[in-house]
Amino acid sequence: MVYRELSLFDEPENEEKAKLMKEVEAIDLKPLFERLAKSKFRSSFYLNAKDKEYIRQHGWTKIEQGVGETIARRLAPADIPNDGRQTPMRHGVFPPFIAQHATGCCCRGCLAKWYGIPKGRQLTVKEQILLTRVVMTWLHRQCDNDF
Repeated sequence: MVYRELSLFDEPENEEKAKLMKEVEAIDLKPLFERLAKSKFRSSFYLNAKDKEYIRQHGWTKIEQGVGETIARRLAPADIPNDGRQTPMRHGVFPPFIAQHATGCCCRGCLAKWYGIPKGRQLTVKEQILLTRVVMTWLHRQCDNDF
């Protein structure tokens, strides 16, 4: 996966960023996805044909860039005025929003519950990279048989 610049923080040096990306790639996401699958709410999300077409038209690189930017802007700040309402839940807007709900990456309350990331502090660059990877993994799983 290609991770794009996350705009909330000063970017770490290339070497440091590469190290963080390697660390995140080494994390086994299987236990997380197994836990998410046991949640009736989280497992109810899916991509419809319109969502998949959006991904096909924009391409994976552009989608991943959008996911990283969304996480940096809507989840990473320590204080989010509309926390719990910042991620739309309907199809046809931006498919990664559906993925954020499916993976518990939609608000700071869900990040605390699913990832142990407390409210009230900024997300680290490593956490942003991890959440981007989680969302992208879910999206790829949803589209695997389609393209």
